[in-house]
Amino acid sequence: MSKITAADVNNLRKQTGAGMMDCKNALVEAEGDFDKAIDILRKKGQKVAAKRGDRDANEGLIIAKATTDGKKAVLVEVNCETDFVAQNADFTTFATTILDAAIANSPASLDALKDLPFNGESLTIGEKVIEQTGVIGEKIQVSGYEFVEAEQAIAYNHPGNRLASIVAFNKAGEAVGEAGKQVAMQIAAMDPIAVDESGVSQEVIEKEMALGREIALQEGKPENIIDKIAEGKVKKYLKENTLLNQASVRDNKKTVSQYLNETENGLTVTDFKRRMLG
Repeated sequence: MSKITAADVNNLRKQTGAGMMDCKNALVEAEGDFDKAIDILRKKGQKVAAKRGDRDANEGLIIAKATTDGKKAVLVEVNCETDFVAQNADFTTFATTILDAAIANSPASLDALKDLPFNGESLTIGEKVIEQTGVIGEKIQVSGYEFVEAEQAIAYNHPGNRLASIVAFNKAGEAVGEAGKQVAMQIAAMDPIAVDESGVSQEVIEKEMALGREIALQEGKPENIIDKIAEGKVKKYLKENTLLNQASVRDNKKTVSQYLNETENGLTVTDFKRRMLG
């Protein structure tokens, strides 16, 4: 059997992220064969992943980033079981590497993201997640991926990386960038359901109408004005919950739409995404 040196163990640890003893044991089992040792560690990850498959992975990180040309912004959510792991620098690096892969390759879906190579390795991101489950000993998963594309896209990461938003605009420029940061923070804080009324489904409107009617009836309002009262409540709901109609957090005397139009004539939001941990 080949002699296992500290340098061999350290090299395996650097490549896989596994613990020193796990790396040493894998090299011993593989009789010094580096590739076999990696396979042993991967199989261990698969076993741990299978055992922890029914665990809840509600902690983790949500991080967002815009491309260098500002035309696209991406958001990913990478989960683990405990906040202790989520705050670990290695886990942050792992999640950031996945985000960078999304930025560089523009996958069309979450599944397509998982199929991308992880940082130039032979493993895909999905396979690397399984490997890291074995390394860390907790269930790890990539549960969210969103992107927006436009003339200018802005990414906002809320402190703590438990909440992030991305937003797309129909125009670009320095002023758009500054206003965009404010709007991205508004999205994070106010959690709008759509850009404007046109983006709200009929199902949601009907649900709010029914709720408005029920409240009006409970308040003893006359039957002949129940629908009008319900319509008023729906209008109020849409104003408070659609981005362009919300009061701007920058200046609550103006709507977001007015704030953007004053920044630059015709400036508006074309799309946004928001994600919060849990």
